[in-house]
Amino acid sequence: MANAWLSVGANIGDPPAQLAEAVRRIAAHADISVAKQSLVLTTKAWGKTDQPDFANATLEINTSLQPLDLLDVLLGIELAMGRVRDERWGPRLIDIDIIAYDREVLQHPRLTLPHPHAHERDFVLTPLREIDKTVVDWIIENARISN
Repeated sequence: MANAWLSVGANIGDPPAQLAEAVRRIAAHADISVAKQSLVLTTKAWGKTDQPDFANATLEINTSLQPLDLLDVLLGIELAMGRVRDERWGPRLIDIDIIAYDREVLQHPRLTLPHPHAHERDFVLTPLREIDKTVVDWIIENARISN
């Protein structure tokens, strides 16, 4: 089983309820178990700032899925919950990102690990630090090496 760390966020509809539903759907998958979950953090939008505040949380999961298979599961959950990808960094009903996977470095056209912007985003690092500070340290160190 691999450990992975996910970020979940939403800023339209009922964000806290959508985060809870996303976590429920992730945990319901046969190949995933949720080991830890941070508190929900409300933050200003990042990237495109003229939109409502976001509710964000992070999860540590255990999974038998490989990174790209996990990505497909998470994209399926987003789609089933009504996620539409109209605008980069725009408003969203739900967003689920893989932040790290077993501390592996991966460069693939569909997935970069650790998440390429995680080290720049307090809305990821703050709740992630709550559940596993060592992963935050690894992400920051890895960003320094790769930049």
